[in-house]
Amino acid sequence: MIFGRSERGKPPVEPVTLKILVAGGFGVGKTTLVGAVSEIRPLRTEELLTEAGRPVDDTSGVEGKHTTTVAMDFGRITLREDLVLYLFGTPGQERFWFMWDELSEGALGAVVLADTRRLEDCFAAVDYFERRAIPFLVAVNCFEGAARYPAESVRQALDLDGDVPVLLCDARDREAVKEVLIGVVRHAMEYAADHRQAVPG
Repeated sequence: MIFGRSERGKPPVEPVTLKILVAGGFGVGKTTLVGAVSEIRPLRTEELLTEAGRPVDDTSGVEGKHTTTVAMDFGRITLREDLVLYLFGTPGQERFWFMWDELSEGALGAVVLADTRRLEDCFAAVDYFERRAIPFLVAVNCFEGAARYPAESVRQALDLDGDVPVLLCDARDREAVKEVLIGVVRHAMEYAADHRQAVPG
């Protein structure tokens, strides 16, 4: 089984480290997701929103948000003794998108976090990963008070390929986030296997 533990008595193995991106629109919960699951104190690069940024920072729907990620969030989680994930949360605002290319270098896969109240905010992330052939899944952050939609409805609204997983989650809940990350790893492995088979020998 992919996520089983190694047999007792065997010497410890050097863990495989994998890089996962967490992307999505402004205020969708990326910083919260990384913080909920990280086993180390997350590195955060948040700054206060200012009046000067008001013309370019669309806070509609997230009026209570007072900070924004300006570089990245970073966290780490050990899924099993030989598998460690490094999480990189991307900045959500358009003026910081120039950093995505550097953050995505060497990434196994990505989570696109979505808010059904502002679903259009994750189109840019979906498009980015599709164009660069980086396997990703969509995780719908189920905010309190937001309408709940079946995963298939979200898939249709985002015009996703049938093989892109869509999961519902609570970005504040450690176990829910772990399931999302496990889903990314599995999807990325299947994606890689499918593409190896598609390449002529």
